Amino acid sequence: MQDEDIALNSVLGLELNRVFFAIRETANKQKIIEFAREVLQGEREDLTESVLPEGPAS
Repeated sequence: MQDEDIALNSVLGLELNRVFFAIRETANKQKIIEFAREVLQGEREDLTESVLPEGPAS
């Protein structure tokens, strides 16, 4: 499953890059950057939650 996730992320990254350079307006590029940052932040939070042990720290 992890290999599939890596492959999917690579494809999505390439597609985002293609769309980014196809857009000429700076304001729209900024919206794409902000959206990508939000998605990455959410992914990082999900990863952190899955790595941290549950329960109170001793």
